[in-house]
Amino acid sequence: MFPDQANFRRLVRRLPLALALGICGWPGVASARTFTVLHFFKNASGARPNGGLIADASGNLYGTTGSGGGGLGGTVFKLAPDGRQTVLFSFCGGDNCADGSGPAGGLVRDGDGNLYGATNYGGSAADGLVFALSRNGTETVLHQFSGGSDGKEPVSGLLRNKKGHLFGTTLLGGSSGCGGYGCGTVFEIAPDGSERVLYAFTGAADGAWPYAGLIADGDGNIYGTASYGGADNDGVVFELTGDGTQKVLHNFRGGTDGRTPVAALYRDNAGNLYGTTDNGGEYGVGIVFRLAPDGTETVLHTFGGKPDGANPDAALISGGAGKLFGTTWRGGHGGRGAIFEIGANGSERVLYSFHGTSDGKNPFGSVTVRAGNIYGVTPLGGPQNKGVAFALLK
Repeated sequence: MFPDQANFRRLVRRLPLALALGICGWPGVASARTFTVLHFFKNASGARPNGGLIADASGNLYGTTGSGGGGLGGTVFKLAPDGRQTVLFSFCGGDNCADGSGPAGGLVRDGDGNLYGATNYGGSAADGLVFALSRNGTETVLHQFSGGSDGKEPVSGLLRNKKGHLFGTTLLGGSSGCGGYGCGTVFEIAPDGSERVLYAFTGAADGAWPYAGLIADGDGNIYGTASYGGADNDGVVFELTGDGTQKVLHNFRGGTDGRTPVAALYRDNAGNLYGTTDNGGEYGVGIVFRLAPDGTETVLHTFGGKPDGANPDAALISGGAGKLFGTTWRGGHGGRGAIFEIGANGSERVLYSFHGTSDGKNPFGSVTVRAGNIYGVTPLGGPQNKGVAFALLK
């Protein structure tokens, strides 16, 4: 058993490389917040940011673009609080670039200001790599994927622990299963750059093609989703212990409980896991779910397309007071995606609907919350249709 090829290709096409000034008061804003465009992306400054943003203590925002920049293979960038952009690093174009090409996920940052991420392509085998970027913009390649047992095409962001170890997923590789593509891996990169495959998916009951990044609990257990595989080939939520033992916490059934999870999870202090599915639900365009520690799933919201959004492909982010924020790739009042809030009781509220013009369209990455304000990116929209960085101010 291996995943449905047509649906898989549709998801992969959302990656930036596979798809080859304030603006306030737009119709469709369902809250008192003010929507502002911080930056319009153009080829020179990077194009198609897809992985979300992270913030430092000074309010600077950091992210990646999947294409554009001086080398045409994407960038790592910084946005000052006033929206001024600095390109910290430009990747070269082409699958065989030694420094990587096409960073699809977001970044993580250590206490010294070094940034860590992954590229979908590039490296010695053109199958992607993991990199570190110093504060002065010097890149160090930590690991190059071979496309075999160590994995292929890391499309998500990384998780970093207190010891400096990096954890992530590769969409493909790890085995010869899943139609010859490989079913994906969970990997660990030590500070010295050595890689260890913690788990290689088989495409059977354990899941296949882990599109999303990972989260961890205080004991070092790792949680994630696989987009396909499982009991009904509709994806799973899994737990991975430090010794690499995998446990499936939930099998999606493809009906009202959702199917095809492509986003990372959020975990609360009580051990409940929250996430989204790209498909499934009553209307076939995704859900928000909660998974209790005993594995019981509760569907908190079923998306209907308009006005509440469709295809929620980004991780949920805590906004405090039991609220979670997320984005949908499509739907909303304008049909080009939405920013939404899920209350502690499961109620959904659309905070902003994208119109696909200067305000951006089709958000894919997760948002960042700082001082109550919401920050994010869209891979499309803006004057050159290369994407925007936005703020939704309280």
